[in-house]
Amino acid sequence: MTRTVVESATQTAIIGFDQPFCVIGERINPTGRKKLAAELEAGDFSTVEKDALAQVAAGANILDINAGVVYNSNPNPNETEPPLMKKMIELVQGLTDIPLCIDSSVPEALDMGLQTAKGRPLLNSVTGEEERLEFVLPLVKKYNVPVVAISNDDTGISEDPEVRFAVAKKIVERAADFGIPAHDIVVDPLVMPIGAMATAGQQVFTLVRKLREELGVNTTCGASNVSFGLPNRHGINNAFLPMAMGAGMTSAIMNPVALPVTQKAIQEKKDECLAKGILLPEDIDDETFVTLFGLGSTLSRPGKEMEAIRAANLLTNNDPHGGAWIHFNKPAGAGGDIGGRGGRRGGRRRG
Repeated sequence: MTRTVVESATQTAIIGFDQPFCVIGERINPTGRKKLAAELEAGDFSTVEKDALAQVAAGANILDINAGVVYNSNPNPNETEPPLMKKMIELVQGLTDIPLCIDSSVPEALDMGLQTAKGRPLLNSVTGEEERLEFVLPLVKKYNVPVVAISNDDTGISEDPEVRFAVAKKIVERAADFGIPAHDIVVDPLVMPIGAMATAGQQVFTLVRKLREELGVNTTCGASNVSFGLPNRHGINNAFLPMAMGAGMTSAIMNPVALPVTQKAIQEKKDECLAKGILLPEDIDDETFVTLFGLGSTLSRPGKEMEAIRAANLLTNNDPHGGAWIHFNKPAGAGGDIGGRGGRRGGRRRG
């Protein structure tokens, strides 16, 4: 069975055909998050700390670290991203011993991340583009780490799944030339938005099966891409993930946390109740209020996608005796935090 081993100094996460689905937490990423980007430029890492701990508590097995901020004071990421990557990795490693995924489009930031990360991190990513292959694959070999391989090349992202498979095959073959085994390649077949391409889901399922059967590689994806631009995205994601798992997908880069209800949403609901003449107890607390009206929770907790993944693990016999499912469904505070810390102790270190 193909197994991709990702390690911190003390923990191991295994991505594999015979393993529970591996969740790679995506939240430590300033892309599209203006507030986080501004905080990082100002040297404020409080959101990074919160996101790291919340994702681990929700059940992430690996944490993706992306330092892709374009500073207003210095728009050159080649200068700003490597030291920021180092700082973020050191910070997260000081909070948790969960394995890491080093995520950057800047070669120097990838190298800095590999120098800083303890254990055997996952590198994100290499593509079929010649320049990227020539830089990233020697890094993968030098540090003996696994790598995410994204199925696009110098021609861009093809809508034809056969072309995307050919790009993945090219990357696996080029990696072999460096002595990098297929089990250290985790292919991202590229999930297209279902709102823009009606066959996007079917394409991914077909591609994942083909990648598993013909190349023997593990797979991952940006799970939320499939629902981009559509209402009730969580509903689509919740259906997509178990179906992708059934097709053979072994991991996903995703948000494992259901974000807490904001004070603005709480106040809007209270104003709505007042307008309708609904009387509320004067001493009702926010958590009781949001629970009563089905708004969610004021606390960070595992998202519905995590529930779907845990259930699918149970149904595919990757949760022997249902232990993880039972633990996941315990009330908070009853026998430990929900989701656990992921991984297992021990394992080899990076050479």
